[in-house]
Formats: sequence, structure tokens, C-alpha cells
Amino acid sequence: MDGVNAPDQLRLLAVHAHPDDESSKGAATMAKYVAEGARVLVATCTGGERGSVLNPALDRPEVWERLPQIRTEEMARAREILGVEQEWLGFVDSGLPEGDPLPPLPEGCFALVPVEEAAAPLVALIRRFKPQVVTTYDERGGYPHPDHIKTHDISVHAFEAAGDPDRYPELGEPWQPSKLYFHMSFTKPRMVATHEAMLARGLESPYAEWLAGWDDSKDISHRVTTRVPCGEYFELRDAALIAHATQVDPTGRWFACPLELQREVWPTEDYELARSLVDSTVPEDDLFAGVRSGVPVP
Repeated sequence: MDGVNAPDQLRLLAVHAHPDDESSKGAATMAKYVAEGARVLVATCTGGERGSVLNPALDRPEVWERLPQIRTEEMARAREILGVEQEWLGFVDSGLPEGDPLPPLPEGCFALVPVEEAAAPLVALIRRFKPQVVTTYDERGGYPHPDHIKTHDISVHAFEAAGDPDRYPELGEPWQPSKLYFHMSFTKPRMVATHEAMLARGLESPYAEWLAGWDDSKDISHRVTTRVPCGEYFELRDAALIAHATQVDPTGRWFACPLELQREVWPTEDYELARSLVDSTVPEDDLFAGVRSGVPVP
């Protein structure tokens, strides 16, 4: 990890399960804070080794053969586009189990590593990077991929452990982040607003099927506390996601809604403030609210 932390510099750590997750969740927020002079670091828990090739144009044997290496190369391009730093935590992708009953997870995969052990490299990273703000997934992982759920678990664990001198004493001087956020990327209000705006403009909406199958009993849209205005960075967000060429179809639904409509209808990325050790009043429009006026000195 390059760079030296200045005492008055804002620092954001975004913890993600696989390469490409950082570009589909919170990417415009990260690009915004980079442009404003903050240091932003992405911690990628696994290499995405057991992922699929989701772009039909690249679904070829030679791509599958090199998929782990290709995903590393894609991550390098995406982080350059966003202007962020990035570190791998070194765990092995668990894959997304399918079937009924679900098959057992592969031996040695990330999801099976005990939380205390799996959180250790993240605790060490927090103590080195000294972020005031950490972002990750909610307790359901955003969606129930075992690696996303484990990423949530270790992020909460590390947030609470990194500042405690009695925990992981071998991993560096304690550092306590000030705020922990969960991504609220795909809320029902956002989907409905975008869907209706597209129909009103005579466009075909890619969200009809998604909304038709929405389970309101599991909806957590009401938990949004923080909306970060970042519409001017949506091009960078999309460019970073497209850089993960094996993982996204550039002609698919991710890109069906025109950017100008997105900026008009929903120009923010949304979060839940899950922990705060500074004075925080919600709703917010800034992940660093309550931090800017008193940036802790490393």
C-alpha cells in the first residue's frame, strides 16, 4: 500500500468480497471522495476464482482457463479508473452453491474460515491504513452469497477489534475507525423510481421482472440513513464495472437506464450508518459527516 497518511486526510476503506463488487456497489461514491482528495482503499477478500463468465461475448474455453488471472487484471483496470488503492486479503472464493439441497462449500474456501481468523488480515489493514470510515455489506451480504455474508461478518468484527489493544496485539498499533456503513444499493424505492421514469419516457424498463418478484417482507429500504450525491461520477462507475469484462454484459440491464435519467431520478448512492463513534445526525449526505471537523491524528 503506497502513500503516507497525512494527519488531516480523510480515508475510506471499502471491504468487498470479489473483484467487480467494488464497481457495482459504491463506486461513484469512492470516485467522488478520491476527486475531493481523500484516500480510498478497496480490500478485496477473494480473487473471484470460482466465479462465472457472465459476459456471453467472453464465454470461451480460453477465458475460463485463465479466469483467476483475468479477474486480477480486470481489478487492476477498475482501480485505475476509479483512482482507488486496492489490496487482496488472500482468501479463496467460495463459489455460489446451487441446487436443492445446496451442496457443501469447498474445503478451505473463504466462507468456511472462522471469523476470528478471517478478520485478522482486515484488522491489520485497518491498523495500517487508519480509515475513519469503513463500508461493507449488510448482514445478508446484500444478497445471500456466502462470501458476501462472510465479508459482512469480518468487517463488523474488524471494526470492533481494530481499536482494542487486547485483541490481535501482534497486528500493529490499535486504530479505531469512526463510522461503519452498509451498502443499500438496490432498494425498492430506487428501483420503482427508475422503472417508472423509464416507462414515462417510452423506454423499456429492465426492472419489471425484478420488481414483480420483490419480497416486501424482506425489504430493508427503510434502513437507509445516508444518501451521497455522486451523479457526476456515474460514468466512472460504469467504466470501472465494464472493466470487469468477464463479469458484466455491457449490453445488459446494468446499463439500460440512460445516465441523464439516473442523475435526474436518483443521483445518489445510499447507505445505512451501522456504527458511529462520532456525533451523527441522520439523514446524512456525507460518509465523513462528523469526521471532517476533527480528523483523528494517526
